[in-house]
This record gives sequence, C-alpha cells and structure tokens, in this order.
Amino acid sequence: MARLTLVKVALLSDCYLPRLGGIEVQVHDLAHRLSAAGHEVEVVTATPGDTRDTTHDVEIDERDGTSVLVHRLPLRIPGAPPINPFVKDEVRELLTSGGFDVAHGHMGVVSPFATDMIGVAVDAGLPTAATWHCVIDRSGPIFRALGHARRWGEAGAALSGVSSMAAERVSGIAGGADVQVLGNGIDVDRWRPTPDDAARPTDGVVRVVSAMRFVRRKRPGALIDVLRSAREQLDRTTPHVRLEAHLVGDGPQRRLIAAQLQRHGIDWIHLPGRVTREQLRDLHWRSDIYLTTARLEAFGIAPLEARTAGLAVAALRGTGVEDFVTDGRNGILRGSDDDLATGLAQLASDPTGLAQLRAHNLATPPAQSWDSIIGATLAEYERAAR
Repeated sequence: MARLTLVKVALLSDCYLPRLGGIEVQVHDLAHRLSAAGHEVEVVTATPGDTRDTTHDVEIDERDGTSVLVHRLPLRIPGAPPINPFVKDEVRELLTSGGFDVAHGHMGVVSPFATDMIGVAVDAGLPTAATWHCVIDRSGPIFRALGHARRWGEAGAALSGVSSMAAERVSGIAGGADVQVLGNGIDVDRWRPTPDDAARPTDGVVRVVSAMRFVRRKRPGALIDVLRSAREQLDRTTPHVRLEAHLVGDGPQRRLIAAQLQRHGIDWIHLPGRVTREQLRDLHWRSDIYLTTARLEAFGIAPLEARTAGLAVAALRGTGVEDFVTDGRNGILRGSDDDLATGLAQLASDPTGLAQLRAHNLATPPAQSWDSIIGATLAEYERAAR
C-alpha cells in the first residue's frame, strides 16, 4: 500500500457519537477527515443510536458534507454499556467480504468490543492497526496476562499510543513489539481565534478554564484544591489580581463538587455543565489559562484545544500533555498539586509572562493538526500492510 493511495478502512470502537467522550469524538473526526481526503470509511461500534436496534446508516457531517457508513451493533438490553460479544461472526463477514484494505481499532481502558473486533480482523488476515487512547497503569499485569497486544504485534498488527507516555505503557504489555505514537488530531482553524476574538479584557481578573468528565480518574477534587490554594496565595501576595474559574463538563462527581463549593461559599468557581464545542471554544477565547490536575492523561485533547485557542496550559508532569506543552513555552508543568497551585498563582500574578505564553500559542499552531495526523495514520496503515 503506497502512501496516499486511497484505501477502504474499518474503524472499530466500543464508543462513538452520540455518546460523548474523547474516543468518541476522535474516532468520529478521524472517520470524516479520512473521508474528506478521499478514503472510504466505515465505523463498526457497539454504541447505539436513537434505539438499541442494529443499524447500518450513512452519517453526513454537516460542516463539510463528508459521509461515513456507521454499523451500530449494540446489545438489545436497555441501559447496556457499549459491548456486544455476540457479533463476531457478523463483523468477520463484514470485514472479509467488504473489500477493506485495513482495520483500525481504538482501545480505551476497558474496550471489550474493540478487543474482540481487532482479534477478528487479525484472525481474518486483514492488515490491522490498534491505537490505545488510555493510560495502562495498574492494569498492566492484567493486560500482559491476557496477551492481546502481544499476540496482535506478533501477527503483524501496527500498534500505537496517542502520546509518547501512552505508547511506552503499551510497549510494556506488547512483548517487545514496535509501538509508535499516533496522536489525536485537532482542527487548528476551528480553535484559533482571530485577533479580535483573542482580545482580553483588562479588569484584573485572570480567567481559568478546565473541561473534563467529572469522574475520580480526572481528579476534580484536586483541581478545586489547586484553585483554592492559588487564590489564597494571590490574596496574600497580589491582592489586586483575582481568579475566576469555569469547570466545564458533567459526570458523577459534579454534584459532589457543586455541594462542596456551596458549603464553602465559593462563588468564583463556576460549573456550567456540558457545553457544545462552539461554546467551549468561545469560553477559551475569553479565558487566560487552562488547568488540569489529571495524572492518568493519555493525551489530553481538551488541553490541546485550549493550547490551540491561545491559552497557557497548567498541568502535571508525566502525562500525555507533555507531547504538546513545554514548560515555560506553552504553559507550566509541575510535579505535584502543591507546586501546580504555586505555579498557577505565579503565572496569574505575572501579566507579562502570561501574555508571552499566550502569544506563543496563538502564533504557533500545534503539530497535531489533522493534516499531520492523517499522514501519520496512513503511515500506520502502510506499516500494518507490510
């Protein structure tokens, strides 16, 4: 398979829109970006649409008119998660008779459907790529014992992780297989503001934003602690500078965080809930700093969106964010929550330094543009074909 030769690809994923999350959005965008480049794309997923019926519908992207055929194969059980162990034969028939050149599976922390379907593709002799969108942490011994990644690698599948850190963790369960980095993509033009959009008010308020799923793994409680500590430090050292924060998203921890804020009378941290991409982009354009306290961040598409929108990013070291944030250039990276709070306070109290970080991010698009990621994706498909 030569580079840029038009291919027919099957994207295999437990999760897909309308379910919301990082993998769901990335697989959708990858599908339509490949379609826009002239490739034929079909998605195979266990995520249902409006009903839990099996469907095979063409999905049209309203923004660019690209089309993707989506095969939804959910369990017909109300409330069931996106899994279905009973469709292996159906997917095998689809992959072997559908004229596909390559299959590309997308793995999360727990991905029984993608795991099954990647195995089906490998067993059928179809060139196969597998990308991990997660951090393999304490589950590493389990994954090594199960041996899926090792067997796929031995069979010639092209294995990748969405960041250098994620790829290193995958390598640890893949029995020495070559694991590449295949990052998430971003629509740079969509997130970069115009000069007018990037104009900041001069009211002494430093606006912090974060977007997350409110679950323990994302550490929303730690994020609140970092914000409160930074604000207390500013009150002591630079009382004329005020922090204001918007924490966007939803999840089981959101109600607990809201109760905590109410109990302590904290009215400068806002929880607007789930918002559209356009609303998040507009919030970024009105803000200064993006903050994340996640430790198990395989990539960090939300911080990348913020960095592309011109925000300085404040994050912990040792995560996938380090693939696109360099300390002192795009934002700040610290080794602990306490150091992150101190760094946030110092950054908020230094308007010149903050302006320099934002100016760099506005003037320098990230390397993870979709054009670049599509090229890297096709290179993975070539590697799988070899």
